[in-house]
Amino acid sequence: MPDIKVTPLGAGQDVGRSCILVSIGGKNIMLDCGMHMGYNDDRRFPDFSYVTQNGRLTEFLDCVIISHFHLDHCGALPYMSEMVGYDGPIYMTHPTKAICPILLEDFRKITVDKKGETNFFTSQMIKDCMKKVVPLNLHQTVQVDEELEIKAYYAGHVLGAAMFQIKVGSESVVYTGDYNMTPDRHLGAAWIDKCRPDILISESTYATTIRDSKRCRERDFLKKVHETVERGGKVLIPVFALGRAQELCILLETFWERMNLKAPIYFSTGLTEKANHYYKLFITWTNQKIRKTFVQRNMFEFKHIKAFDRSYADNPGPMVVFATPGMLHAGQSLQIFKKWAGNEKNMLIMPGYCVQGTVGHKILNGQKKLEMEGRATVITGTLDVKLQVEYMSFSAHADAIGIMQLIRMAEPRNMLLVHGEAKKMEFLKDKIEQEVFVRCISCYMPANGETTTVVTNPSVPVDISLNLLKREMALGGPLPDAKRPRTMHGTLIMKDNSLRLVSPEQALKELGLSEHQLRFTCRVQLHDPHSDTDTLGRIYTHLKSVLKSYSIQHVPDGTVIVESIVIKVTSSAEEPNLKVILLSWSYQDEELGSFLSTLLKKGLPS
Repeated sequence: MPDIKVTPLGAGQDVGRSCILVSIGGKNIMLDCGMHMGYNDDRRFPDFSYVTQNGRLTEFLDCVIISHFHLDHCGALPYMSEMVGYDGPIYMTHPTKAICPILLEDFRKITVDKKGETNFFTSQMIKDCMKKVVPLNLHQTVQVDEELEIKAYYAGHVLGAAMFQIKVGSESVVYTGDYNMTPDRHLGAAWIDKCRPDILISESTYATTIRDSKRCRERDFLKKVHETVERGGKVLIPVFALGRAQELCILLETFWERMNLKAPIYFSTGLTEKANHYYKLFITWTNQKIRKTFVQRNMFEFKHIKAFDRSYADNPGPMVVFATPGMLHAGQSLQIFKKWAGNEKNMLIMPGYCVQGTVGHKILNGQKKLEMEGRATVITGTLDVKLQVEYMSFSAHADAIGIMQLIRMAEPRNMLLVHGEAKKMEFLKDKIEQEVFVRCISCYMPANGETTTVVTNPSVPVDISLNLLKREMALGGPLPDAKRPRTMHGTLIMKDNSLRLVSPEQALKELGLSEHQLRFTCRVQLHDPHSDTDTLGRIYTHLKSVLKSYSIQHVPDGTVIVESIVIKVTSSAEEPNLKVILLSWSYQDEELGSFLSTLLKKGLPS
């Protein structure tokens, strides 16, 4: 039987370093190629030696697909293509192609120029890698080769994020990447059609979470920011350059305008301008409200939010700063945090998920003393955390309800969870398998390096002649239903790589053949003391009582006829009580013939 194999090289029972290998219909596809924010050694990138010990990846992969521009989904791309070696096509949407190299270069600067790491990709490698990218549009079916095709669907989450359907023949897989089923202030909700894939590979970051009302969360966020600013404190909001940053900027901008507040709001330099540029360029990827107001004014040009300079961090008085990156693992957000952490008047608001190993994750788990890497912050190298810490999920990931919603939308045959923590995945896996969907769904959650094999039942499309359909309907059977299988009798004709089911008469006419009658025969031995004629009479009476809706004839020539089935009785001269019942039927009545032979083997009623 054909099967589909799925192996996570990253994001298997873990968040970060998304990289999933899929083997389908003889094709090998890599889904995402991310890095792990929690590691600074070799573990930061996926283990590509799983694919090949030596040699380039080009020979083993048919294509690479990147779902969106977040580094945990694309951060290892230049390393994979330029340092390990891959020359094949890399597919992503137009916004992802535009934004991806900017974030990769930013990440390279922090890692190489500031931390001084070696064995890392260069600026030139990023450029060479992006030359291999093939951009695609939403709902555009792209033919990778003669057999393999891919199609992108809107995923919400961030600008340009997409879910991908991968299809080879009648087998298919859908990979969600990161997605959000709830529309927000600047993006719409994820959507996919009822494509019924063999496997739906879904993220499960918030597998056990059912989020509270978005309006309540926004109210709490504004209240906390306002209170801190009013008491003269500073608010640090670590964000990634694009995505939640724009969402929260729109929220604070409207609040500051309404309340007429004067405390300054800053955003990491450089990235705001770039973000504005890309949101203008890809305005069709945003939601309806943004597109409507865009004619009058650009929602991403802020009156109250200014570019941040690192010297401002030491300024006295209240302020709000959006700084990158979002998990406090490096960069400007970490530098500002070091300066403000010792003052209890200040506040840190974490608006999204933090991967294990990052400073953000440690603080959210209540750690009050941090050993800082690199140059010591204090003489001992320990940082005391005195500022207030708040976690408010403005994350653009689907929660448990959202994941269930997507399953109902796509109606997959099997489910495979990635990009989540093992315990949370286990909970969601049980919920999916217990839930009553259209069909029973098996759910898998492989760890990194573990292969899940799913056997598929490929369907072969067959055209059916109208005459044959009409004949089947005339026989009084139930009407055709896509969800209920039904047996059809006809002749299958294969011509020009297509299959047609027609009536035998039509097949003979089309092919210029003459009909041959094929009959099946069967012998059943029976002990009966009566004469052959009496035994046949008893068989006739028995069949009349069992087969009430069938036409049964007792013919004078010593046979019983049921439809096309002929029944005769003979006995041997040596053993008169041993009767041999001969049954003969045409292939149309094969089912009934088998039933009668089984029935007669059980004997006749006394």
